[in-house]
Amino acid sequence: MASLTPISQSQSLFNKTRCPPKSLTSPNLGSDFLLKKSSVSIPRMSTRVPMKAAGVVSATTAEKAKKRYPGESKGFVEEMRFVAMKLHTKDQAKEGEKEVKEPQERPVAKWEPTVDGYLKFLVDSKLVYDTLEGIVEKAPFPSYSEFRNTGLERSAKLAKDLEWFKEQGHVIPEPSAPGVTYAEYLKELSEKDPQAFLCHFYNIYFAHSAGGRMIGKKVAEMILDKKELEFYKWDGELPQLLQNVREKLNKVAQSWTREEKNHCLEETEKSFKHSGEILRLILS
Repeated sequence: MASLTPISQSQSLFNKTRCPPKSLTSPNLGSDFLLKKSSVSIPRMSTRVPMKAAGVVSATTAEKAKKRYPGESKGFVEEMRFVAMKLHTKDQAKEGEKEVKEPQERPVAKWEPTVDGYLKFLVDSKLVYDTLEGIVEKAPFPSYSEFRNTGLERSAKLAKDLEWFKEQGHVIPEPSAPGVTYAEYLKELSEKDPQAFLCHFYNIYFAHSAGGRMIGKKVAEMILDKKELEFYKWDGELPQLLQNVREKLNKVAQSWTREEKNHCLEETEKSFKHSGEILRLILS
């Protein structure tokens, strides 16, 4: 214990170390100096504000960008479904925003279909499905092979229906301009624009499984004595078949950039235009 510095001596040393050097007690380095020192540090603090503001702006921008793609959190097919629903009329879908302009956009109950017109529709539809299924089988892009033998294929079913009409004494017409034009467009897209092509693939098959079935039932009641065509029958549970294709489309789209996804969505309107022209044949 004797080796420890005495308390009085320690206090003396402590006091000495606390005394500022004379240079700091100069009148020129008093409170004014301290204020100046404080004022110098203010700009350093203020430089942080723009960084925070930039973060807020960045977050807001990101939030706005997120709102542009409804359904994105559920997968890309949900984004395609959302865009497609907007192109329906209110009578066709509750999310619809399109005004009724074309005859085929009116409620089906107000249609006046003809057997000849319906045959034209079936023939042109078969050409489109022949084209789609041929492209998928050939697969100019490897991703197309994902959509072989999905159970949604319609070409063989339509062949049976046309054979039935022929047995009833009807003359089967050649494909008309709407079907030929659409088939050629699909071939062209498939070779150079896979995102646009798969937009058409999705809308053609999924629209037929929903609104298409309803139209087929109504038309059959009007002109076919309620005959149910093979075109509206599937081997297996349709909801599961659709879910399987939905998962495949989501899987393929995972490798797409946001720009490629947007390009696919933008093609939806063209898909509706071509399909609408074929549907209108029922009323011809």
